[in-house]
Amino acid sequence: MREELITSGRMNPYIDPHLAVWEWQIPLYLFLGGLAAGLLFFAAYFVITGKEEKYQTTVQYGPIVAFFAIVIGLLALLADLKHLAYFWQLFMTIRIVSPMSWGAWTLTVITFVALVWIFTYLKSGFPKFGCKVSFMRSLFKIAIKETDGNKWEWKYEWIQKFETYAQEKRKSWAWLLLVLAVILGVYTGILLSAFNARPLWNTAILGPLFLTSGLSTGAALLMLMTKDHQEKISYSRIDLMLIVVELFFITHMFMGFLASSQVKVEAAHYFLGGEFTVTFWINVVILGLIIPAILEALELLKFKIPVVVPGLLILWGGLMFRFIMVEAGQLIRYLY
Repeated sequence: MREELITSGRMNPYIDPHLAVWEWQIPLYLFLGGLAAGLLFFAAYFVITGKEEKYQTTVQYGPIVAFFAIVIGLLALLADLKHLAYFWQLFMTIRIVSPMSWGAWTLTVITFVALVWIFTYLKSGFPKFGCKVSFMRSLFKIAIKETDGNKWEWKYEWIQKFETYAQEKRKSWAWLLLVLAVILGVYTGILLSAFNARPLWNTAILGPLFLTSGLSTGAALLMLMTKDHQEKISYSRIDLMLIVVELFFITHMFMGFLASSQVKVEAAHYFLGGEFTVTFWINVVILGLIIPAILEALELLKFKIPVVVPGLLILWGGLMFRFIMVEAGQLIRYLY
């Protein structure tokens, strides 16, 4: 007979206060939101600076990818909700002190602005939209009509008037989109940092860090999308700068933890010798930041580097960064 002497119930799972309710949906939502913010930021910036002809992929096609990223992110967020039938109430209330309320309304407005932006570039970006592409032709046959050659026009005058108005005010739309993109990028970090009970998340550096990461992933995806060599080189320079800034923020975040209260020091130790050390430093810092920075620097020095390698590594690092921060933040807690 085997006898066991039990002196504590601490070995039982969840005997201590435990929070692990956010699964894959939330980090995916945060990643896609940051990616969309980066894509829309660059599209708006190059229109404001008058460089839309040089960065046509960014201006015309980047916002389309951003729109679908927002939609998929929202679907992931809805999949996480426990009471799906009441999600609409979030869009019927404005609470200034609630980061979730800010995020809901920001996503609503930026989705509308992105759609208007895409609408203004349909004719130039998709000249065969209503003529040769049978799927698009059947989908939009109510609103479009064919003209000579491969051109097409809107069937109804009010659509044509709105298109003309939106194109004339494109720079105003760009300023609005730029501001909303920054808010969206920062919000993905503030959503976590607003949790005072989570030591890892409760830091002011998280908002700028998530914004920088979102801009970096957006630049990486545009680098993969464009076929123009000069545009690729430009994004290599931009992304290299953003990686340096992101590494600075990460270093500053851990330095702040180590110089703070004991619970913050313990949170830092999870990444400096603890259970998240290997996962974080290999996937996020080495594969997602340092190696792409080296490859992009070599490309700028005229070495032949396949752009797909640093681009995919940056996207992987950005995705893993959200997954690790969300999971670690739920495990690291105050113990009273």
